[in-house]
Amino acid sequence: MPALSLRRATEADIPFIMETERKPGYDQFIGRYGVEEHLAQLANPAFAYLIGEDSEGNPLGFVILMDLNRRDGNACVKRIAVASPEKGVGRPLLTGAVDFAFLETNAHRLWLDVVSGNLRAQTVYRKVGFIQEGVLREAALLPDGSRSDFFLMSILRPEWAARRG
Repeated sequence: MPALSLRRATEADIPFIMETERKPGYDQFIGRYGVEEHLAQLANPAFAYLIGEDSEGNPLGFVILMDLNRRDGNACVKRIAVASPEKGVGRPLLTGAVDFAFLETNAHRLWLDVVSGNLRAQTVYRKVGFIQEGVLREAALLPDGSRSDFFLMSILRPEWAARRG
C-alpha cells in the first residue's frame, strides 16, 4: 500500500475532484457533481471532503462524507474515487476516511451503497470492515438507462474500534 495522508479539501481541490469523478468508466459506478454543488457541499458542515495525498503532496483520490451532523450518528460515504485505479490507493484512502468519521465526528454507523457490479469496490469495502446489510433493488440508474441493484453496506463504531485494537 502506498503511503497516504488525508487532509480536508479546499476550493482549490475541486478541479482534481471533478477530473477524478469523470475518469473513463467511472460513470458506471460513481456520481458526479458540477462545480456549484461541490462548492456548496464543501462549505456545508454536514459534509467532509477529504483528499488523500502521497508523501510529496500529490492528490491520489478523494472521499466525500455526508450527514456528519445527524443526531442519530448515521453518516454516509457519499463518494470515493482514486485518480489511478489498481495502484492500491483505495483501501488506505477509505481506511483514513473511516478513521476520520469515527475520530472527528459523532458517527456511530458509517454506511454506503455500491452498485452490484462494482466488485473491486465491494472487495475494498469488505477489507476495511464494511458488512453488507441489504439490497436496494434496481435503485441505481446507469448511464445507458439500465438499472442495477445497490448493495447497502456499513461499519459500526464498535466494529471499527475492535479492528483498530
